[in-house]
Amino acid sequence: MPMKPEKMEFFRTMLTQKINDLLGEAEKTVSEMTSTKENFPDPTDRASLESDRNFELRIRDRERKLIMKMQEAIQRIDDGIFGICEVCGGNISEKRLTARPVTTLCIECKTKQEKLEKLKGS
Repeated sequence: MPMKPEKMEFFRTMLTQKINDLLGEAEKTVSEMTSTKENFPDPTDRASLESDRNFELRIRDRERKLIMKMQEAIQRIDDGIFGICEVCGGNISEKRLTARPVTTLCIECKTKQEKLEKLKGS
């Protein structure tokens, strides 16, 4: 059963808001990194700053990948296939979509996928 248009709009709004929040954080990070002209004569202080910056950049990179997944989810809403499992074609529960709106698999298919990955990794 296809998702109701008002539910689709709810997810579109939620995804758009999350994208905007993440982009705002990214802008803040860039602005902080470019505006501060720290010059630490102490190598330990400089190393600590670099470590903090690297950590921050790794977080932003993960967020960039999440934004791409969110944009793909919005595209699935536009295409009318949001909430449909790409493996079995069944509906993905609203509860699952609320928790992880970028998912493309129902819980059953995701569980099977994880079990297979575990077997391959063993």
